[in-house]
Amino acid sequence: MPKSQPWITHTDQIEIIGAREHNLKNVSLDIPRDRFVVVTGVSGSGKSTLAFDILFSEGQRRFLDSMNAYARQFVEQMARPDVDRIIGLPPTVSIEQRNSQGGGKSTVGTVTEIHQFLRLL
Repeated sequence: MPKSQPWITHTDQIEIIGAREHNLKNVSLDIPRDRFVVVTGVSGSGKSTLAFDILFSEGQRRFLDSMNAYARQFVEQMARPDVDRIIGLPPTVSIEQRNSQGGGKSTVGTVTEIHQFLRLL
């Protein structure tokens, strides 16, 4: 029987309550799900913190929690972000922004390193 995932709620938004990482000081917000969402702001406003240190970190931690212990041992565990609560966040995968010089046999999966996660599915 699959492990129960109490953190998954079927909602049309991701709700972040009390985010306190880096420049984010007790920030709460709702982000629509199943929509294209852009995070913008001036330098140092917390865009990357929100996207990577809050959303990706918690989403990947939840993704890894859904895997068996054998699979989890091959992936670096993410720290739990400093937030009061996150509701409606599905498991996440992130693609790092960088210039790449992929070879002739490179694929999107190998260049972005997402293939490591897809192999575990």
